[in-house]
Amino acid sequence: MTQTPSSRRPEAGAARAQISIPAKHPMVTVLGSGDSLLRTIEKAFPAADIHVRGNEVTATGDASDVALIQRLFDEMLLVLRTGQPMTEDTVERTIAMLQKSDEGEAGGHSSPSEVLTQNILSNRGRTIRPKTLNQKKYVDAIDKHTIVFGIGPAGTGKTYLAMAKAVQALQSKQVNRIILTRPAVEAGERLGFLPGTLYEKIDPYLRPLYDALHDMLDPDSIPRLMAAGTIEVAPLAYMRGRSLNDAFIILDEAQNTNPEQMKMFLTRLGFNSKIVVTGDITQVDLPGGTKSGLRQVQDILDDVDDVHFSLLTSKDVVRHKLVSRIVEAYDSYDSKIGKK
Repeated sequence: MTQTPSSRRPEAGAARAQISIPAKHPMVTVLGSGDSLLRTIEKAFPAADIHVRGNEVTATGDASDVALIQRLFDEMLLVLRTGQPMTEDTVERTIAMLQKSDEGEAGGHSSPSEVLTQNILSNRGRTIRPKTLNQKKYVDAIDKHTIVFGIGPAGTGKTYLAMAKAVQALQSKQVNRIILTRPAVEAGERLGFLPGTLYEKIDPYLRPLYDALHDMLDPDSIPRLMAAGTIEVAPLAYMRGRSLNDAFIILDEAQNTNPEQMKMFLTRLGFNSKIVVTGDITQVDLPGGTKSGLRQVQDILDDVDDVHFSLLTSKDVVRHKLVSRIVEAYDSYDSKIGKK
């Protein structure tokens, strides 16, 4: 695909690109059913004119818009070549990544197609992969560093991607076991009043971790792996006094640790192990007056070698589109009232 200048430019600064779609890609895979993908592109570039004739797509308008549209179709075709379908969500994320790249915010040299086709784990016909640049940087940081903090709002894939990397590490024999832990915020006296055994009492705190495991492993294998100690899901209090070797350890909901608990957890790190700590510093559920260990730890460890902090934002939310809008609305509200 090559960009060609228009022989007739209706206004200064206008440009024209003619994009040829190879015959091996049916136009419906590029434009979407009922032209849904084309409408998504037109909505993102309202000032540009986009026309389709046969297997040719022509874009006319501002030079910067036309260049981005050209690059967008290039990236879409690269994704389609891998056999991965394009969706409206994928197109929107590709456009967002290209726009960030133009603004000098991308960081590194990852193209949208590299982000969207990076496979972490496949199970039962479903592939887990990053969906945004920040998610890819987070996943890459887990490969490169011994301790990684994934900090961001709900729905940004912090825990899910970390667990996918843990399962990948276990399956490739980089580690011998996976340890998943969360602080049970009410694990003091109030927990004692709940009915059932200890495991039944703590199960509600750990259930999201079990749910993610069932997405990544054969459900029938999980009880066997847990019985063998290959996978351990336990409250944070169970980590005290242990040295965790040959393990991939994930601390989830870390905003609900106090500074002493955070220090205790991080110092459990043993040989040939990796730690990922995830949390959202805007969702602290600790009793009033208790400082969050996650809020404090970045000031303490920011300059320590082999410790990395990955920050995700509402732009990295990969749940329903409305979740991203809700997060942004709360961020805007908090900034107005000066809440920290």
